[in-house]
Amino acid sequence: MAKTIMIQGTASNAGKSLICAGLCRIFAQDGLRVAPFKSQNMALNSAITADGLEMGRAQVVQAQAARVRPSADMNPILLKPTGDSGSQVIVSGVPRGTMSAADYYKYKKALKSDVLAAFERLSAAYDVIVIEGAGSPAEINLKDDDFVNMGLAQMTRSPVLLCGDIDRGGVFASLYGTVKLLEPEEQALIKGLIINKFRGDVEILRPGLEPLEKMTGKPVLGVVPMIDVDIDDEDSLSERLTGGGKVGLIDIAVIRLPRLSNFTDMNPLERYEQVRVRYVTSPRELGEPDLVVLPGTKNTMDDLRWLRESGMEARIVRHASRGGAVLGICGGYQMLGEEVSDPGGVEGGGAMRGLGLLPAKTVFFGEKTRTQVSGVFEGAEGVFAKMRGVRFEGYEIHMGATESGGENILSMRDQNGAEKRDGLSRGNVMGCYVHGLFDKGECSAALLGCLLERRGLTAELAAVDWADYADAQYDKLAVALRKALDMDKIYDILERGAEQ
Repeated sequence: MAKTIMIQGTASNAGKSLICAGLCRIFAQDGLRVAPFKSQNMALNSAITADGLEMGRAQVVQAQAARVRPSADMNPILLKPTGDSGSQVIVSGVPRGTMSAADYYKYKKALKSDVLAAFERLSAAYDVIVIEGAGSPAEINLKDDDFVNMGLAQMTRSPVLLCGDIDRGGVFASLYGTVKLLEPEEQALIKGLIINKFRGDVEILRPGLEPLEKMTGKPVLGVVPMIDVDIDDEDSLSERLTGGGKVGLIDIAVIRLPRLSNFTDMNPLERYEQVRVRYVTSPRELGEPDLVVLPGTKNTMDDLRWLRESGMEARIVRHASRGGAVLGICGGYQMLGEEVSDPGGVEGGGAMRGLGLLPAKTVFFGEKTRTQVSGVFEGAEGVFAKMRGVRFEGYEIHMGATESGGENILSMRDQNGAEKRDGLSRGNVMGCYVHGLFDKGECSAALLGCLLERRGLTAELAAVDWADYADAQYDKLAVALRKALDMDKIYDILERGAEQ
């Protein structure tokens, strides 16, 4: 059975996911078979496994860092918010329906067996499991039937490292307060503290560490600096969505939809020094970019309504009418069509006019398409004509089906070998269902080449696959964590477990 170590945080976005990814890479580098595990993840960034199951993107990243194939067992429960108070509930990679928060908390007790079964399968197959908590263990209103934070640590007898975010301020209070809000038996599971996202000279911080250790009774195992690594983000708390970004030859404006999902599709484009990717929320921010991207969304109809009411739709249509390039992915592709309809009430029912930039109509139904795909661009035209013949890999994850009024531009096979066609192109507008389209360097470089050519520019574009780039980032993360953390003590905690 695997040894375990759990990273919990004083709050959401304290850096748990990154610490877990770094530990996964360190243990893998040291010759251990390691797997990540997060019992319940709430995020709109997800991915499809090789067996057609859906899981949170953060655990995919951690699996890649561990150099193992992602499995839905690593994230047995995924909650994908559909609005302010409801989420689609995905269990062991398969949707179980959409529930309100109140209904889910009544239902979640029945999911404990699914969580433990997934954990036990991983435990039998790996040497080490790096477990990530969710939110904070000090959310005392949520402690009943907890299998995410301390409840899971108790069930799996896992030692816990508690991580606090100093960049937000108040890290001493948040670490102390979190420990003291826990029951004595829960406090006993915490074997060390980590101060994360530190900027500046650590010697200035050091006088506060010893008092913190005395007050909490827990050793500080390291002060982790703000690490400059480029790794896929878990959710919409990502700083990518708020920063203005660099100035580049190519300006890509991604519409930041209220229910934005899988914005990681754009990450491979950001790494090119010639490219600026920015996320915009209002018509005045749009400007005159080289490419407007309508990304994925958890609720196409609600976000289409937001586009219309915010005035963003009119700006996108005007941009397209002037010859500006527009790309829609998944829900964004659906919006670019002539109509989206929901006769079964999957997204609330009714029908809506689309942007009318592509000859397509989408109908929603209850079954979700979940598959990995690979193929080639065959029929791109206009601005995107030079994409023809370019190969790609990615995955589909969407509700509904789109009936095309034109020739599909993508020829591909799914993970079972079945042939499929997808996507449309009309002049300067293109759309398809494939996420991860630009992860292959050949595909991202081809897109950017099209945009440069449209402006009469040329530039050297080194086509590096995102997987190779990300692998180097995991190594960089591991180097930084080895330097910042007391890995000898962490290995000792791992070896001795929760009973020390």
